Order: sequence, then C-alpha cells, then structure tokens
Amino acid sequence: MDFLRRDGVALGYRLARGDGVPIVLVHGWCCDHSYFSPQFDHFAARGHTVFAPDLRGHGASDKPVQDYPISAFTDDVVWMLGELGVEKPVVVGHSMGGIIAFDLGVRYPDIPAAVVELDSSTVLTDTARAGMNAFIEALKRPDYQNAVETYVSKVLLIDSDDPARRQSILAGMASAPQQMMISAFTGLRDFDPTEGGKTMSLPNLYIAADEPSPRSDMTRLSQLVPHLLQGKVVGSGHFCQLEVPDQVNAMIDRFLNVTGIGAAG
Repeated sequence: MDFLRRDGVALGYRLARGDGVPIVLVHGWCCDHSYFSPQFDHFAARGHTVFAPDLRGHGASDKPVQDYPISAFTDDVVWMLGELGVEKPVVVGHSMGGIIAFDLGVRYPDIPAAVVELDSSTVLTDTARAGMNAFIEALKRPDYQNAVETYVSKVLLIDSDDPARRQSILAGMASAPQQMMISAFTGLRDFDPTEGGKTMSLPNLYIAADEPSPRSDMTRLSQLVPHLLQGKVVGSGHFCQLEVPDQVNAMIDRFLNVTGIGAAG
C-alpha cells in the first residue's frame, strides 16, 4: 500500500490510474480496502482510475485514540482525493462507507460526480437506533470481540453466505481497536442525514442486500434524494460486494451508463 500523512496520521490507500471516470471505494466499519477487492479489480480492468483508502483507525492506516464521527472520515477522504488529484469521482461506499459517501455528496457536492451506497444505514429507523444503543454498551465490555462476532453473525450475514468468507469477516472485524469500534459506531448511530437542511443533488444509487427488511429507511431516504435509483442483490447478506460481486458491479456499470456519467472500457 501507499500512504499519505495528514496532521501526523498515516492514511493507507490503493490506487490504480486510468482514463475512465474515477471510482472511489469506501469500506465499512471495522473493515478495510480489501473488502472492495472485486470492485477494485473490475473497474481498474475497465480503464477507470480506482482509489480505495483504509479509513483512519482501520486496516493499515494509523489508529489514533480520538473521536471518530462520520464527518472526520469524510474529510479525510476529501483531503486524500485532493492530494492525489482525483477529480469528479463516483464515490461507492459499503455500510458505514455508504454513509460517508452520502455525507461527502451532501457537504461537498462539487467534488463527486455521483454516489453509490451499498446496504448502508444512511437513514436509521427508530428500531435500528435502539438496537445500536445496546450494541454500543456491549462493545464497552472486556468481551467486546464476542459482541462483534455475535452482531456480525446475526445482523449482517445470512445462511447462504460463503462459510469461509464468513469466518474471515468475523475474525477481521473483531481485530479492530476497541476504542475506534465504540467511537465510530457511535458516530454511525448519531449521523443525521438532514443536518443543515441539505439534500442530495447528485445521481445516487442505493443497492440493498437480500435481507428481510432494508437497512435504511428507504421512504425517508427517497425524500432526501428524490431522484434515487434503487437495486437489490439476490442471495447475499450485508457483504454483497464480496458475496455477489458480479451483481453489484453490473448495477454500478448500468448506473454509470443511464446517468450519463459513462463507463470506461
């Protein structure tokens, strides 16, 4: 990996240069850039510039003891794009990364060309918020790693998901620093998509996993993004970009074409 240093914090990233519209891949809570490996390879092979950071506190990036609100992650991504000269990208985020992508599109509307959210809790339901409160308390206990594994197994994965991938995800997410886990998940819970009264003016695609109920309140999200396009994968839990990458990639490719942003290759 390569690194940029912002205010003394090393931020890791993977970058492939191409002639096509840039694609930015923002991973989720307690994950890293590798959770977007199928998309990185797909879009790089089609001639896009592809940028996949490790958010601060995650992966190979530094893990300072600090607060981790959504806005801090967003500001890091914006700064890195500026340092690397990546202009007018399509920002694709999974889970918490989708909230970061949404936040970026609302607060920095001149930077991205479009936003894609993969199974993100962009607009929380009241029921989901209550469950998150209990999980945050569980993360504060000494056995927090067991709490993470239980949460991921019961809330993010479904029976049809690949068993080996399931174990890899559980181990990887549970290894994240406890302080970051608590702070970032609290930031995720507290994110207000209506703050400042701004709405999403950019092309926006939301792709849901194959779960009984949407992870986001889609009625309220559609009010914030009147032109929202929606898709849903078949046969995958929350980590759909890994489980069914061909479905996810095809929907993003189609999104680029129908919005006029254009696909490379």
